[in-house]
Amino acid sequence: QVQLVESGGGLVQPGGSLRLSCAASGSGFSITAMHWYRQTPGKQRELVASITSGGSTNYADSVKGRFTISRDNAKNTVYLQMNSLKPEDTAVYYCRLTYGTVLNYWGQGTQVTVSS
Repeated sequence: QVQLVESGGGLVQPGGSLRLSCAASGSGFSITAMHWYRQTPGKQRELVASITSGGSTNYADSVKGRFTISRDNAKNTVYLQMNSLKPEDTAVYYCRLTYGTVLNYWGQGTQVTVSS
């Protein structure tokens, strides 16, 4: 069983920055893919960014150039650096761990609110 614990959410003004963290329990973190999703009320959860075990990254068009996903395998942690935040970035952010079709775990989510 893998547990994912997100942290780093909060209230920030437009144009500000936040860094989210997601710490995973257990072993084998380095071989997994990690993802950040976000969800607002009444909408489907959307993929924000992904990072493979080899470090390749992908981003939603809406966050390209503003968000950066990274991982520290020694700490079993994935990060999402969010810069130039906009009100439309307000959402609950979730991390997800996958390994093919074998593993699929979600964190509990952390609220990000961008407002003046």
